[in-house]
Amino acid sequence: AYHAGAELKDMEFLQFHPTGMVWPLSVRGILVTEGVRGEGGVLRNSEGRRFMFDDIPDLYKDQTATDPEEGWRYVMGDKNAKRPPELLTRDHVARCIVREVREGRGSPHGGVFLDIAWIKEKLPNAEEHIKRKLPSMYHQFKTLAGVDITREPMEVGPTMHYAMGGINVDGDTQMSTVPGLFACGECAAGLHGANRLGGNSLSDLVVFGKRAGEHAARFAKEHGAPSVDDAQLEELEREALAPLERQSEADAENPYQIQRDLQELMQEKAGIVRQEKLLLEALEALPKLRARAARAAAPGNREYNNGWHTALDLGNLLTCAEMTIRAAIERKESRGAHFREDHDQKDPEKWGKVNLILKKGPDGSMQIEERPVEPLRDDLQRIIEEQG
Repeated sequence: AYHAGAELKDMEFLQFHPTGMVWPLSVRGILVTEGVRGEGGVLRNSEGRRFMFDDIPDLYKDQTATDPEEGWRYVMGDKNAKRPPELLTRDHVARCIVREVREGRGSPHGGVFLDIAWIKEKLPNAEEHIKRKLPSMYHQFKTLAGVDITREPMEVGPTMHYAMGGINVDGDTQMSTVPGLFACGECAAGLHGANRLGGNSLSDLVVFGKRAGEHAARFAKEHGAPSVDDAQLEELEREALAPLERQSEADAENPYQIQRDLQELMQEKAGIVRQEKLLLEALEALPKLRARAARAAAPGNREYNNGWHTALDLGNLLTCAEMTIRAAIERKESRGAHFREDHDQKDPEKWGKVNLILKKGPDGSMQIEERPVEPLRDDLQRIIEEQG
């Protein structure tokens, strides 16, 4: 969409789910459902400390349990009890996990421990209870990691989960700034602000997928079939086949390794906890990765060739990475899923009033601009103010 001329918005806002698998490496990043914490799972560091009680934001103190016993009563359905701190917002839990790891209190493989087995202290039939309530998690860890979650803790860590930013679309029609290009769901921007709430993605798809389909069909009927540029198609075909034809070149690069290096760069320098120095280092590293991506080769043929698909993905991955980094550098505050260590507070007077828009300039360079946030209806604004 960006290369077709569409505007993108809010690309600095990336949500990390606090609990993904961290070991073995082959399954690193696979989601560990919030249901584990909802059924009583607790987060502990290498010292055995339940560290989430150490950092409860002022905004949520009146909604959060004051001690483990109250947290357990909440899990058991006591409507007068407050939720345990493990169920605070995803961005906050993820940052707390990162802090424990950075300060040397992480698990052996760079995460922390998620323990549901401890509920045997509370329930006589804990093993059967866990298997009944969390069957997929039991089988996931047993099969992929050799861990029996009814008897031992899991190693978990934050994993990239959802992009709040994306293609800038009209809220009614879902059409982008490129006529005839429609978008909905996670690839679109605007609905979830700085931090999506759990469960809202499906609602987004159902409501705005319907709108996008209806308006796209109407647009197609009104405008007819577009003309096709044969020369452009031939050029795209050459670009797509290039990785297959580089197999024998001496400087050919493995696309999986480039992808892995990009993932590590973004995780370390533009991930959950950000600061300008690291973001600038990430930006400076992108040209080398682009040069390597231009040499990506995919052995084999066109059939079932995941290496070829990865090689073709690299250009767009690098473009999205650059947009995230540039927007994160520009937004000098902390808001929602975007947390800057060097600007750790919200700035409602400056940054609460603008969105960051990215687009491709006439010379091919990436351009970024501040654009005033469209005013909310009065009733919606009151709800936000009441929530702090």
